Amino acid sequence: MSSTTAVSPGKIILFGEHSVVYGQPAIAVPVTQVVAKATVTDATHNEVLLSAPDLGQDNWLHDVPENHPLAAAVWALWRTLPANTPPPERLHITVTSTIPIASGLGSGAAIAAALIQALAHHIGRDDLAQPAVVSRLTYEVERIHHGAPSGIDNTVVSYQRPVYFVRDLAKTEPQIYTQLLMGRRLSIPAARLDTFSSQQPLHFLIGDTGIKAPTKEAVGDVRQQWQADPKSFENYFAGCGKLAKQGKKAVEAGDMIELGQLMNENHELLKQITVSSPELDRLVQAAQNAGALGAKLSGGGRGGNMIALVQEDELEQGVVKQALLDAGAQKVLRTVLAPKV
Repeated sequence: MSSTTAVSPGKIILFGEHSVVYGQPAIAVPVTQVVAKATVTDATHNEVLLSAPDLGQDNWLHDVPENHPLAAAVWALWRTLPANTPPPERLHITVTSTIPIASGLGSGAAIAAALIQALAHHIGRDDLAQPAVVSRLTYEVERIHHGAPSGIDNTVVSYQRPVYFVRDLAKTEPQIYTQLLMGRRLSIPAARLDTFSSQQPLHFLIGDTGIKAPTKEAVGDVRQQWQADPKSFENYFAGCGKLAKQGKKAVEAGDMIELGQLMNENHELLKQITVSSPELDRLVQAAQNAGALGAKLSGGGRGGNMIALVQEDELEQGVVKQALLDAGAQKVLRTVLAPKV
């Protein structure tokens, strides 16, 4: 039986969480140490079986609502096909992931992107497995889980490269992608998207608080605060945006000292936006005290992960990693932003 597999990495935000929703720039990079994998296999039954062995779940596609996380990815792709295309059948779709759930590492987006890629390739529609299309379809799935996502998670996990992302708030109407999506209409924020690289490898540690932190709740709380005090929060967002712009220059130059200082400043602003937590602050402080060049929360906040910029020799010495574990991190991942070859 024919089988097709695709993988998508996790992601981590360096700058711009929350403020990206309000038109400020953000920087995010893939985390290749953890991935989501989707495998689509021909089956003898007439249905589509959706399997998530990590969660002990097996569901028939016709038995779950269209907003079920895996079903949503299937239908997002299927709606791009000609209107007379019959429903999917005789398939077994299996999804596994090593990306922690609800921790700011883009688990949901990576799973959707991997499934969409694998399914598109499996049905012979390689054009629908291109990063631009996968990103747009993944965004549609993300809206179910996060309400009004920024668009950055789907972008990073689909392109699998560092990105500088600016959402264009002036363009709110759905975009029409006639050539790629056969005239179907998708609601996705218009955005400026630049991939970029560093002049030298940049090494990061990612500390997990172990506290689940659904992005949708944090985004909603920040929006309520912004509506109650728009002037103050727009100043916070602008400050985060300025740091993101400076951060891009620092990354491109490979200036680790500048980059680390900008990360420290960004964490202080995110505390003002009320998306940090005692657990995150403790890990950030522990990393800084142990010699990290910079550290900040990453993602929605209120739990989830923080990220620390470290020297390359940290990977052998493990001083910052041990400090994070001693301060309560449930696990510590690492990722490297490597120069473009």
